[in-house]
Amino acid sequence: MAVETRLTRIIISELTENQVIYLKEVNGDREFPILIGIFEATNIDRRVTEGFEAPRPLTHDLIVSVAESFEAKVDHILISNYENGTYFAKLILKRADGQVTEIDARPSDAIAVAVTFSPALPIFVEEDVLEASITN
Repeated sequence: MAVETRLTRIIISELTENQVIYLKEVNGDREFPILIGIFEATNIDRRVTEGFEAPRPLTHDLIVSVAESFEAKVDHILISNYENGTYFAKLILKRADGQVTEIDARPSDAIAVAVTFSPALPIFVEEDVLEASITN
């Protein structure tokens, strides 16, 4: 079963290669970090900062536009797996006819897509992934 989470913190440091984002469950206290690159962290941070508007569409805007051009909408994000210290995610797209499509994505890209929307799309994490991330 998947647990709904939300982005709670973004830690950007130019002194290290990896940046950190934290997801916290909506109806609980569990929180866990995901290491991402500086480019991805900066894009996510820009999206959650009030008033930011890119002069041209960013990659995450492009993903949303492509989905919409095929009469689908990004419904939610799912952090689906955790293997050898690496998280895996999926963009869940829904068409008007109810058809669901899952698109493989890096968690940082999926979260960047989620925060492209206002309000941000739901970010779900599989229970076993949440448990594994907390114990490691």
